[in-house]
Amino acid sequence: MADTADTGTGQGTPALRKASWRYIGPGIVVAATGVGAGDLVATLVAGGRFGYTLLWAAVIGCLIKISLAEAAGRWHLATGRTLFDGWRGLGPWTTVYFAGYVVVWGFVYGAAAMSSSALPLAALFPDAMGLKWWAILCGLAGLAFVWFNRYAVLEKAMTILVGVMFLVTVYLAVRVTPNLPDAFAGLVPVLPEGSLVYTLGLIGGVGGTITLAAYGYWVNAKGWRDAGWMKVMRLDNRVAYLTTGIFVVAMLIVGAELLHSSGIALAKGDRGLIDLGAVLEDQYGAVTAKLFLIGFFAASFTSLLGVWHGVSLMFADFVARFRKAGGGASGEGAPAEKSLPFRAYLLWLTFPPMALLFLDKPFGLVIVYGVVGAFFMPFLALTLLWLLNSSRTPAEWRNGWLSNGMLGAAGVLFLVLCVEQVRELPW
Repeated sequence: MADTADTGTGQGTPALRKASWRYIGPGIVVAATGVGAGDLVATLVAGGRFGYTLLWAAVIGCLIKISLAEAAGRWHLATGRTLFDGWRGLGPWTTVYFAGYVVVWGFVYGAAAMSSSALPLAALFPDAMGLKWWAILCGLAGLAFVWFNRYAVLEKAMTILVGVMFLVTVYLAVRVTPNLPDAFAGLVPVLPEGSLVYTLGLIGGVGGTITLAAYGYWVNAKGWRDAGWMKVMRLDNRVAYLTTGIFVVAMLIVGAELLHSSGIALAKGDRGLIDLGAVLEDQYGAVTAKLFLIGFFAASFTSLLGVWHGVSLMFADFVARFRKAGGGASGEGAPAEKSLPFRAYLLWLTFPPMALLFLDKPFGLVIVYGVVGAFFMPFLALTLLWLLNSSRTPAEWRNGWLSNGMLGAAGVLFLVLCVEQVRELPW
């Protein structure tokens, strides 16, 4: 591509850098953050109920997440503007929605992330301290790590934890001796009776959170700030969701072989992984069970660290754009990680949610969280579809037919999941 291609902004397009494995980083962070304990439980339950039948749904889910994260990264690189800057251009309703979402979601998610990280630690060290205190310790550890370190250190830490997750999940999948003919048969789309909700959840749930929107901010934090990094970003994103796909397939194999064949049902939520640890210990010994708990902790704590960093970057950008009252594209990417709004949201994620560790979640808050949260993924998919087909994006980087198809399918899928989630709320 020529160095001087017209972008529609009066500036030339930077020469495209060659995609290289040595640049990979933000994708690892988004993959590690997006796959938490809840996603692993959902995959295990699907494997436990339906065996390998829904493997195809897990694969499609990863392809959809590739398209969403690629779209977020492409917006940041092609326009030099942040995602919230793009949302502001769609009207004030996006500001109202995001403000409500990020405050309520952060309050409830903070408690959930701390509890999820604490569960495997409490199981590994049952006599050390209670679950609530482990949860508080995890929250404080995440706060301190993100507060005192920049993105480069976060990326290195996440890469190590992803390596632990990868080794543990693949080891478990091999340990339970997968039935390869059945697994390959599961790549053929089939909907068993009663599987529709599980299928949609498997496609939409694994690795699908606000952290997909944070991907563009991590791309900027890495130092990728213009379209010259587009090929690098796309390789990075594909590696991320290939990794996610391996996690998902490995856990579905464990569910199919260990739970489906034995008729074992897991508890709902993150505690289902503690149940699985007990099953593994019974069948394969204490060492395998402890390795699994270490992998469980890695999956949970990477989600905590990623949200503490990535969503704080988004909140800092939200505050900066709100203060500018619609100021144009600065091309500077996300605000500094040491900014006051970044640190204020870090504190919001950490300390107020600790109250929920000692009290049952207030009924009204659960409803508000469920309603506001359910709308975020369709909001992300459909606004990206809007932005990347408009004149806000340079012509050469606008959506093609494949991107439009994937984002459109994601929008419809998440709208259906949104309706299902709202219907299931305890009104």
